[in-house]
Amino acid sequence: MTAVARLLLCHGAGAGCDSAFMQQLAAALQQQQIDVALFEFAYMQRKLELGKPVPPPKVASLLPELAAAIKALGDDLPLFIGGKSMGGRVASLLAALPESLEERVGAVFAYGYPFHPPRKAQWRTGHFSELSRPLIIMQGERDPFGNYAELSALISAWPEVTVHWLKTADHDFQPLKSSGLSQRQLIAQAAELTRGSIDAILAKVKY
Repeated sequence: MTAVARLLLCHGAGAGCDSAFMQQLAAALQQQQIDVALFEFAYMQRKLELGKPVPPPKVASLLPELAAAIKALGDDLPLFIGGKSMGGRVASLLAALPESLEERVGAVFAYGYPFHPPRKAQWRTGHFSELSRPLIIMQGERDPFGNYAELSALISAWPEVTVHWLKTADHDFQPLKSSGLSQRQLIAQAAELTRGSIDAILAKVKY
């Protein structure tokens, strides 16, 4: 299957690229002809080596790691970056620093963006006005890190941000049983939305 683009995909704060979610997401994206390059931050690699929890460092310290990973990738395909939860946040922060982000990166994808910690009004959206690339978010309607009820009226204030809502899903895209959907179906839906967004961007920009 010929790939149309490459996505550098980072993990969330607590689980690495070998987690069930990341593996399912990567497989679903590949089904959409998106070449996935999984990227693990150094602290997560240490966690696996030590066999015990290693807390993530401050998010700002992860930006150089991601920038270096982007540089290491080939230029044979259009390139996009993103990640699950914290990984998507790190990618979006890099997109707010255009001098640190390679020009060939077309957009950022976040799968469950951590708008704020659960039950806390500590918003992680201050850099949204500085984004140099589109930020495309796949978000569960009942995600405790930012749900539909609290965000639907705010999105228009962020012109570079697009949010696709996944029906009754939580932060890991687990839906309510009453929805008749499964987590696997919602992950597949997120992958389809990713492909659609990539196609729209590539139609506008000559790579």
